Amino acid sequence: MKLVIVPAREGATWVKLGLRTFFRQPLAFTGLFLIFVALISLMSAIPWIGNVLGLALMPPITLGFFVASRQASEGRFPMPTVLLSAVRAGPQNARNMAILGGLYAASVLLALAVSASADGGAFARMYLLGGDMDVATLQSPEFQLAAMLAMGIYIPVSMMFWHAPALVQWHAISPVKSLFFSLMACWRNIRAFTVYTVVWFGVFMSVAMLVALLGLVLGSEEAVSMALFPTLLVTAAAFFSSMLFSFEACFDATEIVLA
Repeated sequence: MKLVIVPAREGATWVKLGLRTFFRQPLAFTGLFLIFVALISLMSAIPWIGNVLGLALMPPITLGFFVASRQASEGRFPMPTVLLSAVRAGPQNARNMAILGGLYAASVLLALAVSASADGGAFARMYLLGGDMDVATLQSPEFQLAAMLAMGIYIPVSMMFWHAPALVQWHAISPVKSLFFSLMACWRNIRAFTVYTVVWFGVFMSVAMLVALLGLVLGSEEAVSMALFPTLLVTAAAFFSSMLFSFEACFDATEIVLA
């Protein structure tokens, strides 16, 4: 594998390719995303450790969407078993993906632990345990600072894990090395990823505004509230279908060279 530096406009291309791939198999991607949401919900029902296990599932689930996008691009219908791609590839791959999942969970927990220094752990408890928060707590400077601290740490964490599942699974790179290569690929292509993020933000906002406008035309706020959540879930499924194309653009099929 060789690291490739792409122009900023490539970020918009990844979004376009992701949407095109999603609309080739919309039912498959929506179904996969609903399975993912259901798994996370089931995990969260287990006190304390459930949310940690849910975090550890993120790398193998991400790999599943990588595989699904590749299959859909080839004209195939991705089956739910793609979410088990890491396990089906053999014990060594499954072990490496488990390590990657553990590292991801530990990284997020570290971000939450740092955020607790600002608000005594209120943000971390909300993230891990859920529940209602009063408006005063949500608007407090301490809570907002904790949220910003957690996000500030999570951004480089997400860069480290963005390409890591594919590097581990498809190119037999060790989990720790995959984090380094993924971070370098994202950092060296930060302009393209910025465009990618901005365009996807615009897509989500446009979808939300379209649903709100439809509700305004129909004169029903209840219709808006009922339609908004499933519509955003479908849009999130489309987002996951686009991740593969950033990986394929940032690496070629020779050897990794960070130059």
